[in-house]
Amino acid sequence: MYQRNNAFKTKVFFSFLFFVTFNIITAQDVTTIQANNEDISDNLDLEAVASVFGESKDLEDFEKRLNDPKTQISNLDLNNDGEVDYLRIMETGTDKNVHTISIQAVIGKDQFQEVATIDVEKDSKGESQVQVVGNVDMYGPNYYVTPHYHVVPVFFTFFWMATYNPWYSPWHWGYHPPYFRPWGPYPSYRYRSNVNVHVNVHNSYNRTNVRMNNNTININSNNKNNSYFKNNPSKSFDKRNPGVSNRSDLNKNRKSSANKQGINNKSDLNKAAKNKGINTDKGYKSSGRPATKSNTTKSNSKHKAKPSTTRPSKKPSTRPNTKPSTKPSTRPSSKPASKPSHSRPSSNYSRQAPSRSSHMRTRH
Repeated sequence: MYQRNNAFKTKVFFSFLFFVTFNIITAQDVTTIQANNEDISDNLDLEAVASVFGESKDLEDFEKRLNDPKTQISNLDLNNDGEVDYLRIMETGTDKNVHTISIQAVIGKDQFQEVATIDVEKDSKGESQVQVVGNVDMYGPNYYVTPHYHVVPVFFTFFWMATYNPWYSPWHWGYHPPYFRPWGPYPSYRYRSNVNVHVNVHNSYNRTNVRMNNNTININSNNKNNSYFKNNPSKSFDKRNPGVSNRSDLNKNRKSSANKQGINNKSDLNKAAKNKGINTDKGYKSSGRPATKSNTTKSNSKHKAKPSTTRPSKKPSTRPNTKPSTKPSTRPSSKPASKPSHSRPSSNYSRQAPSRSSHMRTRH
């Protein structure tokens, strides 16, 4: 029975391992399964950036949160060195009612690539409005994310104080803060599943093609802050995605491409994975138990099972040695050899013999 239970547990373990592995491979959303190539813009979610911005204490804390190795908000590796690029925060434009904050990837010595900007504007009511602007070469033109925070961050009021000092990150290539420990980039589907956890669902994030403030400075004209796309013009958004306007349009095309092939839910997603060569029934039944590996698991369990070495050795070694040695040796020797043979022939030792026999009985 123990070997059968062990074999059954082995079957369940391998079936569970298979389905977990399959779900990791196919647990991509419907919008990306039909994308033949990953896009650079897949590696920095601007909604996550907007969410982290609203939870920060100030711009220095915002930079720390973007580069936190525990949360891994960014997955960008523009210089292809096998490590996620450090993102520095620089205020590039300040006005009476508008502050422009630039997010720049450090990709080399004196080489920076701006990936997005954040506009913070004070409206006519004195309230702060925020808009995250994607870099044109990264996300295409007119890709904007406007967050509406459930709780307005306190540090927004700092921007409008007369004593406010703009933040310029002191970190650069080869000179990073001690908390930053670079990590290797993940596949885009794994990055999305990770970063979605860090998006505050109590906020709303509206995508629009209208910029909140048209008077902000366009940092893309500065070649120093556009090093990557200056050296790689063929990797700009319009070259990567010809005929696609921006990131929003790219997402729509991915969804429509999936819908044309009948991918509307998780079941359709699994079917599409099978058509791409992932056989979900390979060696397994629908019940989750192995169909072809039953013989191997039984044969292996007989040779590798622990009951064959432990249980048979315990019972024969303990019980047979105790019971036969005590009862059979005492009872037969007590009645026949008590008084008839040793007590009467010698009178001198008549008293000593019983004492010895009684002493021997107590030992046994």
